[in-house]
Amino acid sequence: MSDTPLIKLEDIYKIYEMGDTEVRAMDGISLEIHKGEMVAIMGASGSGKSTMMNVLGCLDRPTNGSYWLNGEDVSDLTDNDLAQIRNKSIGMVFQSFNLLKRTAAVENVELPLIYAGTKDRWEKAYDALEKVGLGDRHHHKPNELSGGEQQRVAIARAIVTDPDIVLADEPTGNLDSKVSMEIMELFWQFHCEGKTIILVTHEDDIAEYATRVITMKDGKVISDITQKPRLEERICDKDIVRT
Repeated sequence: MSDTPLIKLEDIYKIYEMGDTEVRAMDGISLEIHKGEMVAIMGASGSGKSTMMNVLGCLDRPTNGSYWLNGEDVSDLTDNDLAQIRNKSIGMVFQSFNLLKRTAAVENVELPLIYAGTKDRWEKAYDALEKVGLGDRHHHKPNELSGGEQQRVAIARAIVTDPDIVLADEPTGNLDSKVSMEIMELFWQFHCEGKTIILVTHEDDIAEYATRVITMKDGKVISDITQKPRLEERICDKDIVRT
């Protein structure tokens, strides 16, 4: 693991004005995340964990403070610059999958490559689907896939540009326990390959897969614990993720 942090937050505030009330969704947070970590961000509803994810994903700017990503302060970049960073460096996975319903799986995975102007998009998208075990389902539309398969498509879309970071916001929230474990094993495989995985969850059994758990309350980090993850002893399964 590099000594230079991939992510560095310095005294980050995100403040919302709601009438006469000031809501501090992030209240002076400072932390570092290094390349190759698998981090779970936990907390009750309203704790600030989703706001943290939006700031980390360059979907929202902090009100105050500095966010350093790959050594660059991205706190005050333009919307176009942030969009380029998201497309190049960050893959995102959401609880609701966010797939285009009338579009085949491989075409859903192609989307970030289209925005990036990448050549050989179909081949790269198909390879990403192969990595999540869905190569033979590439032509299926979301309504022809199970919830777990849809989330696999979303994960393939997140990793198709080979980003530095994969952010996952409640990625198992719409899935049963068996499928949730399968999805977390996929994230573990990408962690084994050196990806930095950051996921928001309120479920203890999901957080057990992480190497580090950050807990938030009222916009503050109240604990930051390194732990032995559930799959620490498992060798990466090349039948699940093909390199």
